[in-house]
Amino acid sequence: MARPRLGHIQFINCLPLYYGMVKQDVLLDVDLVKAAPRDLARMLLDGELDVAPIPAIEYARHADGLVLLPDIAISSDGEVQSILLLSKVPAADLDGRTVALTDTSRTSQVLTRVLLEKHWGVSADYVEMPPDLPAMLRDADAALLIGDEALRAYWEPPEGLFAYDLGSEWASWTGLPMVYAVWAVRREFAESEPDAVRTVADALAGSLAYCRAHLDDISEYAARWESFSADRFRGYFDALHFRYEPRYREGLKRFLTEAVGVGELDDVPGVAIFGEDG
Repeated sequence: MARPRLGHIQFINCLPLYYGMVKQDVLLDVDLVKAAPRDLARMLLDGELDVAPIPAIEYARHADGLVLLPDIAISSDGEVQSILLLSKVPAADLDGRTVALTDTSRTSQVLTRVLLEKHWGVSADYVEMPPDLPAMLRDADAALLIGDEALRAYWEPPEGLFAYDLGSEWASWTGLPMVYAVWAVRREFAESEPDAVRTVADALAGSLAYCRAHLDDISEYAARWESFSADRFRGYFDALHFRYEPRYREGLKRFLTEAVGVGELDDVPGVAIFGEDG
């Protein structure tokens, strides 16, 4: 059996999963590669990785060459805390203004466009920038942050800005969960090394079970390396889900449908699930 090359997101949102992988000795069975979600998608598509969490929109754009693991995603059912739109004016007043989008994740960029255009009814101009809030707001009227930078802004809101948790806004608008990232497998690898894929899927499931049972310990661990309390991390880890159950799959389909509507996707692909697609 091949030793899988497994991608891992370098954000706090994947700390519980990584913590569980360490405790469950998963790292002994895989080659772990850490990177930003956008880079993991490129590496997976280029054949440098076999399995990786990638932005949901990137899966949809390349679905022909990928399959998904069945029981894991990065998702929320309401508040997410780590995907934040910060604006000098109310979101409904951003029509004709410039919005800076962080260059570290594609799904959040598309989610921002969908919410601005469909939920708030505005047409903005978009620029992509590194996640530096002061620099972004020098050139734009609003800024999208994700991951660790968004969390810090959520916990210590900058003065004078309107802040929108995009997980909350999506749930309020659609009544559905939002799926931000999925664990994708190169279709060629899934077909040639199904046992290796099952090993990864089982290992991730074990890691998730461990992290759900030890969120207090994981929160204490996270607080050692950041200037925020364990209680804040626990609140974040409670808001963040790793689910891909039927209702979450419905949320993903709705998101992809809306992405087509704003011109970010040509069509909604059929979703191939490892072990479920015949």
